Amino acid sequence: MSLINSHQTLLLFAILCLIASLSIYLERYQWGKNITGCVIALLLGMALSNLHIIPTTSKAYDFVWDQIVPLSIPLLLFQANLKTIYQESGRMLIIYLLSSVGTLLGGLLGYLLLRHILTMKVLPMLIGTYTGGSMNLIAMADAFHVSQNVVSASIVADNLTMVLYFFVLIVLPSQSWILKHFKHPYIDHDLQEISVEKRHHDVSLEELAFCLSISLAIVATSTLLGETFDQLIPTNNFALAFLHGILSSKYLLMTTLTMVLATLFGKTFRKMEMANTLGTYMMYIFFAVIGVPASIAMMLKRAPLLVIFTLIICFTNLLFTLAAGKLLHFSIEEILIASNANVGGPTTACAMANARGWKALIVPSLLMGTLGYIIGNYLGIFSGLLIGLK
Repeated sequence: MSLINSHQTLLLFAILCLIASLSIYLERYQWGKNITGCVIALLLGMALSNLHIIPTTSKAYDFVWDQIVPLSIPLLLFQANLKTIYQESGRMLIIYLLSSVGTLLGGLLGYLLLRHILTMKVLPMLIGTYTGGSMNLIAMADAFHVSQNVVSASIVADNLTMVLYFFVLIVLPSQSWILKHFKHPYIDHDLQEISVEKRHHDVSLEELAFCLSISLAIVATSTLLGETFDQLIPTNNFALAFLHGILSSKYLLMTTLTMVLATLFGKTFRKMEMANTLGTYMMYIFFAVIGVPASIAMMLKRAPLLVIFTLIICFTNLLFTLAAGKLLHFSIEEILIASNANVGGPTTACAMANARGWKALIVPSLLMGTLGYIIGNYLGIFSGLLIGLK
């Protein structure tokens, strides 16, 4: 039982906004810069829920996932130019696909270590979610007839592991040994441009209205199109299932639509600097929400072995992606975004790219993360069949 109950949605949303604002303020200090405001927001959300001040579930959090996050995506893409997208994301597809191999290897390693003490019906669920997202976890649970207790325990374990995983991903680029052994052009560019990023920008009511109304229109249109294609396109074979996965994804649709508009009306969209500021603030709210469900007490009660399993998968993915990226001369920024897009999905990968100031990686993060929704089910099914599940 928490001090604030789950039905006090407006109060909870106010707390999330305050967490985001405080996190941004604390970034002015050196220690805050080192761990970044998004990690601070995540840890504050986790602390408040584990101290039973706020609940672990609420419609306020659902609102952030369902409305705030989609709204932030177009805002962060107002500067995207379709002409440069292939150049920015084509090469990263290689490291992303290799990272998904790391997820599969992590799942198989967890299977070898824990198969005698844990039901292995969790394997395809976790492979699915750590290649795609929660929708893939539910799909795999249905495909392999996993009980609701195991599903809920897996989600608890996933929430706690994600907090640790995101923390590691975000602080890793600041480590001297990482900077010594990997290329880091985006970090170097960010340091060169820091004075530009901090410049003062006067915001007009017209600009604010344009940013919010256009972004809302893009989200609404993409959602409607996604729901329509979801109903119209069958999934009888691989080709149709692949097409269904692409056209029914609102994130891919809103990404594409925003890029098309930003390319056709480049001059107008480039002037809307307020869009990035709004989108960034929304991402800080999102990171506060990520930390909230990570209940340590619930984990200790229901899912300790599953936490071990999820940690094995996530950090095998990270180590494999780092090794493959080093071998193929990818930068540390590209490597970490690819790993995040696999394990966390498009929203967390986009949030990390934006929080770190790696603007050129925002579009690739969304494209790769969305691709994960498509291939997650196939990789999950494959892993289940590989260990003899039916």
